[in-house]
Amino acid sequence: MTDRDSVPLDPAAMRKQYRAEGLAETDLAATPVEQFARWFKQAATEAHLFEPNAMVVSTADAAGRPGSRTVLLKQFDEQGFVFYTNYDSRKARDLAENPYVSLLFPWHPMARQVIVQGVARRTGRDETAAYFRTRPHGSQLGAWASEQSAVVATRADLDASYAELAARYPEGEQVPVPPHWGGFRVAPQSVEFWQGRENRLHDRLRYVARADGSWRVERLSP
Repeated sequence: MTDRDSVPLDPAAMRKQYRAEGLAETDLAATPVEQFARWFKQAATEAHLFEPNAMVVSTADAAGRPGSRTVLLKQFDEQGFVFYTNYDSRKARDLAENPYVSLLFPWHPMARQVIVQGVARRTGRDETAAYFRTRPHGSQLGAWASEQSAVVATRADLDASYAELAARYPEGEQVPVPPHWGGFRVAPQSVEFWQGRENRLHDRLRYVARADGSWRVERLSP
């Protein structure tokens, strides 16, 4: 180990000056989903971010104990933002007790974040099955092999479970949709678009749902 390696990194000394271009109310689309679609396309096709559909999903159980994990967004439209998971996982158990959820898209290279707060509901089985059929064969087997969030004794046990399934359902053979696996659609109640600015004076514009289904926009102090 060199002397340089022995010096701990100081996170307080890590500073970046964010972009000068801002986000004005007049720049926004009529709905948060339209605005999200604009930024998502820029993240994917202009900034070429790695997995721009990766989002941090934060839940809380009935006692208010929080949990966060990274999940991939698989669909979005005016009805909400959809992801898939094992219904026996911790996140799914949390959502069964407390359906309120927060989604965070951390597009750091663009100095942008999108924060969605809303209510999660399970997708229908037909919709789940249609998506499951689009997954690679190995991912379909993985949905059966893993008891997500449960304690597993060894990696070898997990690999053995997968191997058994691979023998039962070889490539080209249809894998049944697991009954314990499916989607959640998060219907947004608020969506914040965060644009980093110089001197930490960031632009934060938030859409908030009205009772009649329309949206109001409010600016938040950084």
